[in-house]
Amino acid sequence: MRTALLPFSRCAAAPKWIGLIFFSILLSGIHLPARRLAAEQPEAALPAAADEKIDFDRQIRPLLESRCATCHSDRKLSGGLSMVNRQTLLKGGEHGAVVVPGNSAESLLIRRVAGVDSGRKMPLKGEPLSDAEIGLLRAWIDQGLPWPDDVVISADRSSSLQLRRPELPPADPERGLVHPIDRLLIPYFQQHGVTLDPPIGDRQFIRRATLDLVGLLPTPEQVEAFVEDSRPDKRARLIDRLLDDRRNYAEHWLTFWNDALRNAYRGAGYIDSGRRQITAWLYRSLYDNKPYDQFVRELIDPVPGSEGFTKGIVWRGTVNASQIPAMQAAQNLSQVFLGANIKCASCHDSFVNEWRLADAYALAGVFADGPLEIHRCNQPTGKMATPGFIYPELGTIDPKLPRKQRAARLAQLLTTPENGRFARTMVNRLWAWFMGRGLIEPVDDMDGLPFSAELLDWLAVDLIEHGYDLKHTMRTICNSRVYQLPAVGTPAPDADTVVFRGPLVRRMTAEQFVDAVSALTGQWQTPTPAMLKPDSLKQGGQLTVVYEIRGPLDDGAWPPGERASLAMADALQRALGRPNREQVVTRRESIATTLEALELNNGTTLDRMIRAGAQRWLSQMGQSPDAVIQQVYRVALAREATPDEVAIARQVVGSPPQAQGVEDLLWIVVVLPEFQLIY
Repeated sequence: MRTALLPFSRCAAAPKWIGLIFFSILLSGIHLPARRLAAEQPEAALPAAADEKIDFDRQIRPLLESRCATCHSDRKLSGGLSMVNRQTLLKGGEHGAVVVPGNSAESLLIRRVAGVDSGRKMPLKGEPLSDAEIGLLRAWIDQGLPWPDDVVISADRSSSLQLRRPELPPADPERGLVHPIDRLLIPYFQQHGVTLDPPIGDRQFIRRATLDLVGLLPTPEQVEAFVEDSRPDKRARLIDRLLDDRRNYAEHWLTFWNDALRNAYRGAGYIDSGRRQITAWLYRSLYDNKPYDQFVRELIDPVPGSEGFTKGIVWRGTVNASQIPAMQAAQNLSQVFLGANIKCASCHDSFVNEWRLADAYALAGVFADGPLEIHRCNQPTGKMATPGFIYPELGTIDPKLPRKQRAARLAQLLTTPENGRFARTMVNRLWAWFMGRGLIEPVDDMDGLPFSAELLDWLAVDLIEHGYDLKHTMRTICNSRVYQLPAVGTPAPDADTVVFRGPLVRRMTAEQFVDAVSALTGQWQTPTPAMLKPDSLKQGGQLTVVYEIRGPLDDGAWPPGERASLAMADALQRALGRPNREQVVTRRESIATTLEALELNNGTTLDRMIRAGAQRWLSQMGQSPDAVIQQVYRVALAREATPDEVAIARQVVGSPPQAQGVEDLLWIVVVLPEFQLIY
C-alpha cells in the first residue's frame, strides 16, 4: 500500500439555518417608512455605492429584469409596486415611496435588497443581490435614477429569448486586449479593479489547451516543437490543429455529451429493451462537427441512431405523476438545452422560479402517447394538458398532430434562431467548460444574471451567425487573452461575489485522468469482444464501437488503443466521478472525494497500470535513472524535472533503476496536483 499526503481537502460549510429564527418577524407585516428606517439603520450597514457613471441599459436593466420584474411588473404587483418604468417606480407601492432620487441611503429599495431593515429581504426567490450589484443600484439612485423613457421592464419571458449584438468597446493593445471577448470584458475589469497577469507560458498553454480540446496530454515531441516555434500565431495554429483532430475531439467530447444525454453503454433499462444507446450517432455527429441546431433537432425528432435519447427516458417508468416518462422528457430537455428547471413546476407552480404547472405539462404533453391529465402534488385536477412549448411566444404546437409530428414541431421551435435562450445556454456551458465557471451560474439556471450580459449575448449571436458551429465558439474562446491567463483558485462555496480573473483551476475528468495515466504507462484500454460486435445492442446493450467512422490519429500521438470515454466505467473511473448516467449530469464536481483518495492510494486498477508501466519504462530507457526520471516528467507534466526533483527521484528509482522504484516514481507523479489539475 502506498501512502501520501492527499493533494485535496475541503471543509463543508455550515448550513445557514439560523435565519429561520426570524421567519415570524418577516411574516409580521410591519412596514416602516424609508426615512425612519434610515435613522434606525446607519448607512455604514449598506454596501458602498459603485464609484462609476452608471449605464442603465448595460448595468441596471438586466438586474431589474432578472431579479425584480417577476414580482413587480406587468404580470404581478407584489405590495402594489411596479417597476415597469421610471414613473411607476417613483410612485412606490402600498407603503409609500421606495426610492429617493439622489439619496440611495434613504431609499427603501436599497435597504430591502441589502436586508438591513426589519422587513423581508428582496428578492424573495433566488439568490440575494451581491454587494457589487447593490452598489450599482445605489450609484444609479444617487445619480438621479436615469432611465430612458422608451425602456419598459417586463416580466414577459420573451425577453429572455431576445439577443442583441453588443457593440465592441475599443481595443486596449497596451494590455493585449484586442480579441472580441477581451474587449467586451474591459468594462468589467475596470469596474472590479482587475489587473491582468501576463499570459501563461508555452508549456502550460499546450498542456491546458490539449486537455481541454481533445482530453489528452501533449506528447513530449509536441511540447518541444511548440516551445521552439517562433511564429507569433502559434497558439492559434495549435488550437486549429487540435480541433482538426476529429477522432480525438470526438472521443473526448463523448464524455460531455454522454453525461448530459444519459447515454450509458450498459446498465438499468437495457435488459427489457426499455433503453437504447445513441453512441454511434453521437460519435458520428461529433466526428463530423454536426451543427448544434441540427444535432438537437435529431435528438428530439429522431433519425436512425438517435432514437435512444427519447427512448432512454422511458426505462425509468412512472415514479409518480410528476415523474411519468413524458414529464421526464420535458424536464431533461429543458435542463440540457434551455438551462431551465421545471422540476418543481412538474408538481405545482414553482416556488423557486416563475415556471408554472401548466408550462411543465404543456411540454410533457408533446411526448405523451395520449391525453395527459394534469396532476397537482400527485392529485388529479380533472384538467387536460394542451401540448406546447414552454415559450409559446415562439409558436404553437397543434395538439391534434401525432406524437412524432409534435416532436418535429417542438424541435423546430427549440432550435429556431429566434430562441436566443437556446444559443445562450450552449455558449454558457462551453464557457464553463473552459473557464471552470459559467457566465451565468449555475449553468442549469439560465434565469440568473450573467457577470457580463454583453459577452453572453455576443457569443450566442456569434454562434448563430456561424451556423451553430460549436468548434467555432471553442476556437473563439481559446484564442482570447482571458483563456490564456494564469488559473486562479476555486471560490469559496459561500462566496457572495465571484469576480472573474481568469480560468479556475480544474480537476481532470475521470476519463482525462485515465487517458493521462495510459499515456504515462502505455496501458490503454483494451476493447472486449462484445465492444467489437455491431449487433451488440441486441445482446445486452454493450458498447458499440463503430470503427469504420473512427478516423486515424492525426500524428500518431499515442499508441493505438481505446480512450477511456469508450470503455466501460471501472472502479477507478467511478471513484473519480464518472456518473452512471441514469440522471442528467451537465457538470461534474471538481472537488476530490474520500473515495477518490482511497482508490488512488489502494485501488487495484491504477496499481495494475503502474506496475505494467514500470516494466515498459525499464525496457525502453535502459539503465540510466536520469533518463527515466526526465522522460517521466516530460510526459506527465510537459516539463523537465528540476535538480531538486532529480535528486529525490534518484533515491526512489535506484541506480540502476529498479522496477519497484520506477513504480513508486510513477505513482508519486500521478498523485501530484500538477498532474491531476488543469492549471
